[in-house]
Amino acid sequence: MLYDLITRFGLEYLSPFNLFRYITFRAGAACFTAFFLSLWIGPYIIAKLHKIQRDGQPIRALGPERHIKEKAGTPTMGGIMMLLTLTLSILLWSDLSNGFIWIVLFVTLGFGLIGFFDDYQKLAKRNTDGLSKRTRLGGEFLISIVAAFALQYITPPDIANQVALPFFQNLMIPLGYFFPIFGMVVIAGFGNAVNFTDGLDGLAIVPVVIAFLVFALIAYIVGNAVFAKYLFLHFVPQSGELGIFCAAVIGAGLGFLWFNAPPASVFMGDTGSLALGGALGTVAVAVKHELVLCIVGGLFVVETLSVIIQVAWYKRTKTRVFLMAPLHHHFEKKGLSESKIVIRFWIVAIMLGLIGLATLKLR
Repeated sequence: MLYDLITRFGLEYLSPFNLFRYITFRAGAACFTAFFLSLWIGPYIIAKLHKIQRDGQPIRALGPERHIKEKAGTPTMGGIMMLLTLTLSILLWSDLSNGFIWIVLFVTLGFGLIGFFDDYQKLAKRNTDGLSKRTRLGGEFLISIVAAFALQYITPPDIANQVALPFFQNLMIPLGYFFPIFGMVVIAGFGNAVNFTDGLDGLAIVPVVIAFLVFALIAYIVGNAVFAKYLFLHFVPQSGELGIFCAAVIGAGLGFLWFNAPPASVFMGDTGSLALGGALGTVAVAVKHELVLCIVGGLFVVETLSVIIQVAWYKRTKTRVFLMAPLHHHFEKKGLSESKIVIRFWIVAIMLGLIGLATLKLR
C-alpha cells in the first residue's frame, strides 16, 4: 500500500524515498512493523479472547496429566493476532502488483480461516474434536491445489513444472502434469505438520520463525538473477518479493512469542498453526525449494511421521511405538520438563536451518 503509493507518484527515485526500491529495506520494515503491531494489539486481543473463552482451550483428556492443571484456562485462537499483523505489514510494505504475494497470502488466510472454524468447533463443543477430518482436509486440499495451479501459471514455463534437487547444480526433476498435485501435498502437508508440532508453549513458533528466516534469504537470492547465477540456482523472476512476506511472518511470530513464551498467555491454535504451515509450504513451492523445506522444516516432518507411525502401528498390532504422539509428548511422558523439550527442539530447528542454508553453496 505504502510502496504502491510511492511508486504510483514516481517518488521511488527521489531521496529518501529511493530506499523503498530495495527489498532488504522493505523486508526489515515489514518485520519491525509486524513485531511492534503485535506488542501493541496483543494485550487487547488476549483480553478479548479471555472474555469470550471463559474456560480457555479444551485440554486433551488423554494428554500429559500436567497439561490439565497448567494449561487450563489459557485462551486459544492467538493466530488471529499473527494473521492480522502480518497481513497489515505485507499490505503496507510489499509490491501489491506481485502475484506471488497474493497467492501466498491467499493460502495463509484460507488455512487460517479453516483453523479458525476448527478452533471455534472445539470451543463450542468443549472438546478437542473440531471439524471433521473430511471437511478440514477437503478445504486444505482445495486451497492448496488452486495455489499450486496459480504458482505454475505465473512461473516461467521452463521451470514451472520442475522441482530442484538440493546439493546439485541446476539439476531439476520435471514433474509435468503432476506438479500441481505435488504442490498441493507440500502445502497441505506442511500446514498439518506445523499443527502437529504446536503442542507446548513456544515449541512451534520458533522453528517456524527459523524456517521463514531461511526462506526469506532463499527467496531473495533466487529472485535476483545475479545472485542466483553466482550460486548456480534457478532464477525465479519476482519471487524476491516473498522475502518481504517471510520477514513479516518473522516479525509477527516473534511478537506472538512475546505472549506465548512459557507460561503462555495465549495459544496460537489451529488458526495460527495451519496458516503458518500453509504459508511456509507455499513459499517453498514458489521458489522451487520444496525438498530443501523438508530439511529446514525437518522438525515438523519428524513430528508428523511420529503421528503416522503411531497410528499405523497401533491399527496393525494394537501396541504403540511411542508413549504418546506427536513426538514431543513422548518425551513429556518420559519425564523431561517442558522447557527442556522446547529448547532442545529449538536447537534441532536451528541446526536444520543451517544445513538448509548450506545447500545453497554446496552446488
